Amino acid sequence: MEYSYRLSPLQQGMLFNSLYAQQSGVDIEQIIFLIQEKLNISALQQAWNRVTKRHPVLRTSFDWQSNNREPLQWVHRQVEIPWELQDWCGLSDEEQSAKLEAYLQCDRTLDFDLNIPPLMRLALFKVSESSYQLVWTFHHAILDGRSFTIVLEEVFKFYDAFCCGKDLYLPQPPSYQDHIQWLQQQDWSKSEDYWRKLLKGFSAPTPLLVDTIPSDKSGFGQQEIRLSKKITQMLESLAQEHQITLNTIVQGAWALLLSRYSGETDVVFGATRACRHSSVAGSESMVGLLINTLPVRFCVSPDKSLIPWLKELRSQWVELRNYEHTPLYNIQSCSEMTVNTPLFNSIVVFENQDLNTVLQSRGSRWKNLHFRLEEQTNFPLTLLAYGGQNLFSSSNMTSKVLMIPKFRECWDIFKLYYQASLLNLGKI
Repeated sequence: MEYSYRLSPLQQGMLFNSLYAQQSGVDIEQIIFLIQEKLNISALQQAWNRVTKRHPVLRTSFDWQSNNREPLQWVHRQVEIPWELQDWCGLSDEEQSAKLEAYLQCDRTLDFDLNIPPLMRLALFKVSESSYQLVWTFHHAILDGRSFTIVLEEVFKFYDAFCCGKDLYLPQPPSYQDHIQWLQQQDWSKSEDYWRKLLKGFSAPTPLLVDTIPSDKSGFGQQEIRLSKKITQMLESLAQEHQITLNTIVQGAWALLLSRYSGETDVVFGATRACRHSSVAGSESMVGLLINTLPVRFCVSPDKSLIPWLKELRSQWVELRNYEHTPLYNIQSCSEMTVNTPLFNSIVVFENQDLNTVLQSRGSRWKNLHFRLEEQTNFPLTLLAYGGQNLFSSSNMTSKVLMIPKFRECWDIFKLYYQASLLNLGKI
């Protein structure tokens, strides 16, 4: 081992979740690549090894069992990436698809031993002479969404160089340890004043109308909607005209739905922020876990006009930028919630583009690569929303809850809300 340092607050939370809910798939990330080209497997493995050597978090393990007063993350000098290689060329397309989905389901519940690095593994399935499925599985505690693209870009830069018999030298990346040290130096008293004011009078989480899943059922459900290109363009125009964002519209829709189906006018949900603009130098290109999930509080009233209401939501989101690094347990202590009561039961994760769109926009080299991301949080309900030509939203439901049929209808109302915002700029 090389050295150790503390965990970020979010890493500590993810570590606890992994120990508490084993084999649940929580915080296990899977990125599936369809590679439609003749593959040099040796060069690809060499590229992954080089990128792992460049970024300490890819060689990190977690230690919570020693006589430390708090958990530590250890960076190891060398690690060996687990690879699984299989040839599926003899199978039909349907058999390959079924086999891949079965692998993903099994792989998701295969926990990492958090004491042993690396906290990632790779599986490569050859599906034809010039087509492969590559599955990159890793623990969310080491990487956030912005880091995914940085790692993947570097992997294929090194891969292309190695295929040509060349080497590649990239600038030294910023250290995630610097971000952790920066967090430890912060004085949270001012931010706690902000959160105490924002959450004043809020004493119970916004309820979800749920039934518990019977004991013989397990897993994790997902529902999806995709808006048309026309509606998406009109929404973007609406946002631009009124100086708000697509994220504001998504958050507003979610607040409205929570209010309608909980029967409450004062709602709180979580929202994830990238948290890269106000940390240490180089944080924009840092590989690690920098995100934070924060409470967002909205009041929904039929007396409010839609556009001014959305502008209020936008103003709150912008103001949060000054307090976005505050640890969630600090925020919890500033609220009027009882101990061990969560601030929220649902979270919203918004990205301007999905992973596949982001990477394919890098240029022609990426035209033969297609990506999809599978992930699961520990929250009962997660809304994932992606901009682009067709605004795409999916809801992830953990095994903790089963959404009752009435709440499933929210997806239809979610779409209708978008349409209504185009046709009627009056009351919400």
